[in-house]
Amino acid sequence: MAILEIKHVSKFFGGLAANSDISFHLEQGMIMGLIGPNGAGKTTLFNCITGYYPPSKGEIVFNGRSMNGLQPDTVCKRGMVRTWQKVRPLAKMSVVDNVMVGALCRTNSLKKAREMAMEQVKVVKLEHRADFLAGGLPIGERKKLEVARVLATKPKLLLLDEVMGGLNPAESEEIIQLILDIRKLGITQMVIEHDMKAIMRISDRVVVLCSGEKLAEGSPQEIVNNPEVITAYLGSE
Repeated sequence: MAILEIKHVSKFFGGLAANSDISFHLEQGMIMGLIGPNGAGKTTLFNCITGYYPPSKGEIVFNGRSMNGLQPDTVCKRGMVRTWQKVRPLAKMSVVDNVMVGALCRTNSLKKAREMAMEQVKVVKLEHRADFLAGGLPIGERKKLEVARVLATKPKLLLLDEVMGGLNPAESEEIIQLILDIRKLGITQMVIEHDMKAIMRISDRVVVLCSGEKLAEGSPQEIVNNPEVITAYLGSE
């Protein structure tokens, strides 16, 4: 069953098409990789899906309901939430208090929000940092904190925007394992990532964007062997 349907979505900024006639669907429980060269329109598409930008054309359907025209807070309450490339924790608040911000999407009780937050802090293995000021975390732990905060909103669909960006191999491996653990929780995921080895390991299917258009879609193996994808990334001779 498709949890997300992208139907001929385009997004224009003036005369520039950041996304052009993109269509695909995401099945419940799947991890989908979204890849493409810099400037391909990946983050713009995430913004359209989650209500930060209204699509210029086309429709976003989540759990059988159109998301067009909904604000990000409403989209979040419906069960679809995203992370950001540049993580910006509330630096002067503790790790658990940062995650409580996400939990307060689901409850008005501070006690309940703290309980929910601690659950997600444990999921990302930051319980030893729970009372640590978020501004003092290294980048790898800031990325985990960002994931914990969105998990606290109790999403059905999680969109991760370059969650491994800027990490060393050991930190990236921890994030890969976290993504796989999140799948075991029954949460569907879409992941923007430039590391093809990581995409190969975590993705059930991959969509490739290039110059704002969908270039290819298929299994990870099909994508890495696709001549058009190779040309888009490496250039033609």
